[in-house]
Amino acid sequence: MYVDLLTLYFIIIGTLLATAGLTFWEHRAHSKRSGSLRILAAGFATLALGCTGALLRSVPPGPFGSAGANLVVLSGYLLVMNGAASLRGRRYRVAPLALLAVMALIWAVAGARGEDLVWKYVSAFPIALVSAWTTWELLHCEELKALKPLRIAAAVTGFHALIYAARAVILPWWVAAHGPGVQLTASTLTMYEGVLYSIVLPMTLIKLVREETHGELVRESQTDYLTRLGNRRWFFEQGARLVDDAKGRAQIAVLAFDLDQFKSINDRYGHQKGDQVLQCFAETARDMLGPGAILARIGGEEFAALLSGDAADRAAALGESVARRFAETISDRIDNVGIPATVSIGLAQYPHDAPPLADALAAADRALYRAKALGGNRLVSAGAALRVAAG
Repeated sequence: MYVDLLTLYFIIIGTLLATAGLTFWEHRAHSKRSGSLRILAAGFATLALGCTGALLRSVPPGPFGSAGANLVVLSGYLLVMNGAASLRGRRYRVAPLALLAVMALIWAVAGARGEDLVWKYVSAFPIALVSAWTTWELLHCEELKALKPLRIAAAVTGFHALIYAARAVILPWWVAAHGPGVQLTASTLTMYEGVLYSIVLPMTLIKLVREETHGELVRESQTDYLTRLGNRRWFFEQGARLVDDAKGRAQIAVLAFDLDQFKSINDRYGHQKGDQVLQCFAETARDMLGPGAILARIGGEEFAALLSGDAADRAAALGESVARRFAETISDRIDNVGIPATVSIGLAQYPHDAPPLADALAAADRALYRAKALGGNRLVSAGAALRVAAG
């Protein structure tokens, strides 16, 4: 179906205004990205204003209409680029102003005689440059790199950059070789692509921010608020996957931790100091067990860690290192108050196929109870606990 250029202009203006409003509306629901969304909304609204100016560019005398519309459109692209850059904490001010000044100078030098040349070809180059710049900013946003909408948005802006680069570099040669009719075809194709840009890019960026917020809410629901470790639900979800992946390939070990006499610590020193003891243990265990361990707070003063591979083979030594380091450092960490905090540990190791995680943790818990019965501040393995019970 053929759509004339005027209709395409109206479609682009309408979609840009709609997406600008939607993007601005979204900023209230995403506090972390509120600033980015406001900049993007301003960019899309400015692009709509520039497209409106392009429709009316013949009204002002001389090249002023074309120059004004082009500079407003370029400002819109620069705002979109800054919105993308702000997703990774960057803002640009001097470079955009310099680019606008250079483009204004080009229009001034071209005057009325060069108006057509600048409008059709030269003005496309800075748009291509800024769109490529936007693509670069999106692809270097490490915090959002794992989210698919980021790659889609980068593809949209990258393709947009290629379209305008071709308009600036290839189109003049094409028109010279095949006649003025090619110009109308190219303009129509550019407008069709502009419609896709005005719809796909804003919607993709909104989806990107929504997915990030959703991911943060999910992580928060699986994180212990005090220690910032995973909670019980997270431990079983992540641990079950690790146990399944390790079957027949790697050994598994579960460490169950319980702080000794923790109630008496709360009673004697207060709950604030008790919270600090929990935080100190979480930090110590995280440092000693390493990033490969699945470590979680599964109860009040109860923690659990799941290890695999070489770490599982060294689980007893790692657990004892945690207990020793915790006992050594706790007295210096809590306002120089000598709090006698220690930890008891139960260990369940499975060199071959491990049972379901709940069963493995139950075995480690039984060993932990044995460590408590022996006076605490020690590690007992599930095998040793069974031998003691049998004896």
